[in-house]
Amino acid sequence: MQWTKVLGLGLGAAALLGLGIILGHFAIPKKANSPAPQDLDLEILETVMEQLDAHRIRENLRELSREPHLASSPRDEDLVQLLLQRWKDPESGLDSAEASTYEVLLSFPSQEQPNVVDIVGPTGGIIHSCHRTEENVTGEQGGPDVVQPYAAYAPSGTPQGLLVYANRGAEEDFKELQTQGIKLEGTIALTRYGGVGRGAKAVNAAKHGIAGVLVYTDPADINDGLSSPDETFPNSWYLPPSGVERGSYYEYFGDPLTPYLPAVPSSFRVDLANVSGFPPIPTQPIGFQDARDLLCNLNGTLAPATWQGALGCHYRLGPGFRADGDFPADSQVNVSVYNRLELRNSSNVLGIIRGAVEPDRYVLYGNHRDSWVHGAVDPSSGTAILLELSRVLGTLLKKGTWRPRRSIVFASWGAEEFGLIGSTEFTEEFFNKLQERTVAYINVDISVFANATLRVQGTPPVQSVVFSATKEIRSPGPGDLSIYDNWIRYFNRSSPVYGLVPSLGSLGAGSDYAPFIHFLGISSMDIAYTYDRSKTSARIYPTYHTAFDTFDYVDKFLDPGFSSHQAVARTAGSVILRLSDSFFLPLKVSDYSETLRSFLQAAQQDLGALLEQHSISLGPLVTAVEKFEAEAAALGQRISTLQKGSPDPLQVRMLNDQLMLLERTFLNPRAFPEERYYSHVLWAPRTGSVVTFPGLSNACSRARDTASGSEAWAEVQRQLSIVVTALESAAATLRPVADL
Repeated sequence: MQWTKVLGLGLGAAALLGLGIILGHFAIPKKANSPAPQDLDLEILETVMEQLDAHRIRENLRELSREPHLASSPRDEDLVQLLLQRWKDPESGLDSAEASTYEVLLSFPSQEQPNVVDIVGPTGGIIHSCHRTEENVTGEQGGPDVVQPYAAYAPSGTPQGLLVYANRGAEEDFKELQTQGIKLEGTIALTRYGGVGRGAKAVNAAKHGIAGVLVYTDPADINDGLSSPDETFPNSWYLPPSGVERGSYYEYFGDPLTPYLPAVPSSFRVDLANVSGFPPIPTQPIGFQDARDLLCNLNGTLAPATWQGALGCHYRLGPGFRADGDFPADSQVNVSVYNRLELRNSSNVLGIIRGAVEPDRYVLYGNHRDSWVHGAVDPSSGTAILLELSRVLGTLLKKGTWRPRRSIVFASWGAEEFGLIGSTEFTEEFFNKLQERTVAYINVDISVFANATLRVQGTPPVQSVVFSATKEIRSPGPGDLSIYDNWIRYFNRSSPVYGLVPSLGSLGAGSDYAPFIHFLGISSMDIAYTYDRSKTSARIYPTYHTAFDTFDYVDKFLDPGFSSHQAVARTAGSVILRLSDSFFLPLKVSDYSETLRSFLQAAQQDLGALLEQHSISLGPLVTAVEKFEAEAAALGQRISTLQKGSPDPLQVRMLNDQLMLLERTFLNPRAFPEERYYSHVLWAPRTGSVVTFPGLSNACSRARDTASGSEAWAEVQRQLSIVVTALESAAATLRPVADL
């Protein structure tokens, strides 16, 4: 019986082997009959463009901005549930949706002891107080959930001293005051927004012994000079006199207690006494009506012409008040700040559509959810579009009409206003996975600053996909221009390759794209509609970060009819589909060549002679740029050749990975040890005046007045080597993958 079993098994095995060979023969794809690979479906694209509804975006915004939703507040958590409900809807939801929570350090004003700014007379009594809240002009500014204006992360304290006016609080502004013979030790500095970051104003002031800082928005910078109540909201889009810009004064981004680690229970947390990046002295923002009371009564030398503003008086430097003003000459300003730090839970919400062919390649689209008050423009205009885009794509998904080639991840980030916290914690937690798998990150935060034209910031490889998308979408308003043609009227540049094209701005650290580009090296973009710069000098929309940023403000003044919101939705939607569905990724790495060439030319023209004096040659940099240009052009040619045939999908996948991973080659985590999270050698902060590779520009600026052989000139050589190495690595990444 034993042998029969063996024979039976042998025959069975032979039969199975034969069946396998037959099945395998028919299962092997025959080139002539292979189905076309999944690619961008223009009919699906057109359907999405048609179904993105301006009215639905408007209603989304009405709901999102109905109540204040400060990070970690009950209303913020309500919106988490709203997003989960939408993304799990059986008819228009996504494949999956989930919220993840981080315990992070946030800063709030004390409800029991509000921050106050007083003028104290010679006898110690309070003779004048600045407003603690904004005027309740529409019934929405006085609610219990409207947070008092404050400088997040500014320390508590009650400094008092003579007032000086320090313009924008830049280091050179304080040096100018010293040049004028003004003793800064123990004074209170009044500064205006703009010029340098919020936190930098306090850092710079503290270096000069200043005890406290006040910050205001000058009507010249935000209101085109207009300041009377009948000229401002709710009668126009301009900021009312009582409006105060809130904001985070934290120098870095991410949770302050867990740098480079996700803020999860198991992570190490820095002792609070050792946390860096907080303002060193008490700081408080005020409205321009209060700034007028202070500044228009100042004593001292007339401020420089470039320091003047639109408060209706001649700005003087101080210190102290003039004898013929509204306050006694030796009166002082007291700044009482009672902010507190709290550990709070803050949530990110992710909605996922799985890719049909390449589910391990991610196209990320995100915006933050939290606001300072109602946040209709910032950030809810972006979230309103996020919800409408996910609804349209989710409906197609649930109907079985469409599934993307690659996975799409929608993200609603928490606690962005405090320092890009939610997005940074996400990139820290999933660092390796995101670096290995993410095609691009699309950010739509403030989707509509104003309704004149598109404005896109991004890294060079995303230029081509944005141009392709905008050429096919009609611009809002009269006429028959595309968004592209309208855009080029407002922001353009002359390209040596393409001629006159719209200009893309570069990415700083103003929104949640920052950790993706600077920390992970992921090609990123930020999309919005914005102003006609010939008609306004506003540095940003006037009610930014105030209690006047409401639904009615958007509905009446920024975008009546919501056609600009719809235009942004269509642009972002088209970009998402092109990145997630195209067989060949529509990232054009050769567009980096223009940026590198312009950086090189600036270095040669503005730094070449100086470097030669110190025996430093730009020759290796020239060679590295030329190598990159050649390899980028060669890769473009290989792609063009493949597109004309019927390439093996694996071959295309390898090419796509080269396109996707190029941005990572520009990372060097040791390039800027003084900068947290900044690793991208092309887009790190530039403090030098020469518009070239930032590390080289900054190092030359610091070394310029030092002797040859100094540490400063050694740093110039190090930064030059870092750039050359990055460019050579980038060129190597673009070569055929079998060519080591």
